[in-house]
This record gives sequence, structure tokens and C-alpha cells, in this order.
Amino acid sequence: QVQLVESGGGLVQPGESLRLSCAASGIFFSLYTVDWYRQAPGKQRELVASIKSGGGTNYPDLVKGRFTISRDNAKNTVYLQMNSLNPEDTAVYLCHVSRWGIHYWGQGTQVTVSS
Repeated sequence: QVQLVESGGGLVQPGESLRLSCAASGIFFSLYTVDWYRQAPGKQRELVASIKSGGGTNYPDLVKGRFTISRDNAKNTVYLQMNSLNPEDTAVYLCHVSRWGIHYWGQGTQVTVSS
């Protein structure tokens, strides 16, 4: 059974940082592309970071320079380091893995940025 478990979310003030984790089980993790998406109330789900099996990364402009995705295949875990958070980053952050048309999603972790 495939499981993706996100952790690390919480309430922070503007300008602060958080590191999210996505721990995978039930798949040969190192072969999968891993993405972080986020979904805020009333908004579409949007991609915030992606890392391929070979380690190549991709970020949309809205987080480039602030967010960093990394992976530790020995631990079957992907991380999302988020710096300089602002209220617009408030959302549920979801982990997604994919390979050859096969997709799995985690349940998400809430990130709230508020003063």
C-alpha cells in the first residue's frame, strides 16, 4: 500500500520559515518525480516545486528564490524548505509522486502565515 505522509506545517509569522517533509512508503521512491502542490480556500491547486528522480528541480516564479525542494532517497523523504513566508503562502501543502502515468497524493499539511 502506497502512503505519502506530509508533516511540518503550522502557524508562522510573515518572514519566517518552515520545512515540510513528505515521507513515502510502498513505492520505489527514488524512481519517482515528487512535487509539492498547494491549495488555498477558493483557489486552484498550484504547483510550487518539483524534483525529478535524478535530482533536477523546477519552481514557478511565485516561489523561486524562496522555496527549495530536496530529496533523501535513503529515507524515502522529500523536503520543502520555505523561507520568507507571506500570508499569500497560506494553504494546504500536498505531496504528489508520479512515474509513467501513475500518481499518488498525500493528505496534505496546513501552512498558515499570519501576524
